[in-house]
Amino acid sequence: MSSTVVDHALLASLLEASARKPGNVHPEAQFEDLKYEDFVQSAAAAAPAFENAADRPVGDTILDAIQKTHSTVGRNTNLGIVLLVAPLAAVPTGTPLSDGIAAILARLDVRDAEQVYEAIRLASPGGLGQVDSQDVNEPPSVSLLEAMRLAADHDRIAAEYASDFSIVLAGAKRLSRFEPFAERWEEAVIDLHVWLMAEFPDTLIARKCGPEVAIEAARHASSVLSAGGPQSPIGRSRMRYLDNWLRAHGNLRNPGTTADLVAGCLFAALRDGLVERPSIPESALPYLQLGADGVSSSQ
Repeated sequence: MSSTVVDHALLASLLEASARKPGNVHPEAQFEDLKYEDFVQSAAAAAPAFENAADRPVGDTILDAIQKTHSTVGRNTNLGIVLLVAPLAAVPTGTPLSDGIAAILARLDVRDAEQVYEAIRLASPGGLGQVDSQDVNEPPSVSLLEAMRLAADHDRIAAEYASDFSIVLAGAKRLSRFEPFAERWEEAVIDLHVWLMAEFPDTLIARKCGPEVAIEAARHASSVLSAGGPQSPIGRSRMRYLDNWLRAHGNLRNPGTTADLVAGCLFAALRDGLVERPSIPESALPYLQLGADGVSSSQ
């Protein structure tokens, strides 16, 4: 597989889905309505949409990726990932993301917002609710960037648009601490996931369960870090507690926004060459039909 934006998008999603992160679907854990293979097949379906991301509007890319996903799995498995990866994929090749992302965001317009609103309605994410201004069920009257700014106080992905992807870029650097990354990628991803949960309470949990529950989840994640992180014996014990606590009510406390951020961080790290590229996880291979370019040939 060549090192292209499609490769980075596919691999970032596969690594995120395959790491045994607390509270999320992975090869050894699933929810009643979502299985690991759903995420693998969604990653393969969406990846081709990013191929020409630098040459077309961000809204085009997002809607294309979500339509491809919906036609494959028929449910929301990757809306947050697509919303994060599409602007990053639009940064011209050779330009570091930290240097190029602001210009991409500044060009977002009302048409981008229209297409993203359509993608959100198609994906129908859980806990969305309604808002007083620029609700996704109404035609937008502002640019996508302005719409994201309006949502930034209650949606972590929207907040990334409003902050030039500050968390994603910081998380990408955190991943680079784990060397050799190609061998330690799962360790790195789990560490990143727990750190993100601790520092930035999950907004999907907040929407579904209330902000107090999201803050409680962050406290449990912080306790893992204060014990030396997921790599330490006490940290591993506390992470098992965190995992059980998150799964106590099915997928109600699923830290889905955190998982999306993890995928965004992975894409950024791979794209900017901050980490060595791992192989596709073996657990994903049975659910993929890979062509010569590494992308599912069944789509």
